[in-house]
Amino acid sequence: MDISVVVPLFNEEESLPELAAWIKRVMDENQFSYEIMMIDDGSRDDSWKVIQKLQQENPLIKGIKFRRNYGKSAALYCGFEAVQGDVVITMDADLQDSPDEIPELYRMIQKDGYDLVSGWKKKRHDPVLTKNLPSKLYNWTVRRMSGIKLHDMNCGLKAYRKNVIKSIEVYGEMHRYIPVLAKWAGYKKIGEKVVVHAERKYGVTKFGLERFVRGPLDLLSVMFISRFVKRPMHFFGVLGAIIFIIGFLSAGYLGVQKLILLSRGITGHLVTDSPYFYIALTSMIIGAQFFMGGFLGELVSRSSSERNKYQIEERTFE
Repeated sequence: MDISVVVPLFNEEESLPELAAWIKRVMDENQFSYEIMMIDDGSRDDSWKVIQKLQQENPLIKGIKFRRNYGKSAALYCGFEAVQGDVVITMDADLQDSPDEIPELYRMIQKDGYDLVSGWKKKRHDPVLTKNLPSKLYNWTVRRMSGIKLHDMNCGLKAYRKNVIKSIEVYGEMHRYIPVLAKWAGYKKIGEKVVVHAERKYGVTKFGLERFVRGPLDLLSVMFISRFVKRPMHFFGVLGAIIFIIGFLSAGYLGVQKLILLSRGITGHLVTDSPYFYIALTSMIIGAQFFMGGFLGELVSRSSSERNKYQIEERTFE
């Protein structure tokens, strides 16, 4: 199979028929073998009924329905698990991503040898203050921290070589950082393509202001996971050892200073009267705790078996 199109969605009943017809037209014109995987992330409207009807009209459309809303990362994870195409295209269901971009994205993966190609919505049709400016700041920060030179890290329109999406694990809110996860999984050829960004035709955006808080926290998480998930002792152990050594040397300095004064017959104040003694003692305790935290993290690293289990209510395929 040439292409799998993964479409996560939440309350998008109006746009689905138009999107499905658009994708089919592009695939037929280019004679691609394909499948369309629609993941209903617990919609409260009739999105699932629309998906079932669309599959009756086009058997190449497949659907997964979550029992409740888990988020875009969960939808992508389950979609990635199920698809079979050599090239996997992700796009949002709101018609702001154009299926007409699919042939060129496919060519860049298959002919130019890219592992991942991310869309760049160079001209955006979003509110400036609530979306455009925060997006620019977010992308600048991610570029600096990850070293990946993409202008639009969070664009929903992306293309992947099949083994890329089968090699990474998307959970929580990590869909924003799939290029970072791919890079740390060893896929270095990551490209970018300017894509058309249309105005939303139906409904309203499903992303609120909370993403401004979650985004930076998720970035810190993915950077830590990418670097230290297999070796938490390298982070916590080193940090704990440094803090412990600073505290130990500080306490030693106070002790030596006291001994020198006693050797000169000067009684002076008790070591415990100095506030620096308690700072040094606290540093040693914190350092020891970090060290033990790293040791315990080493034992339980990646041991959660429930992280990517979701309640799927219904499927339209086996």
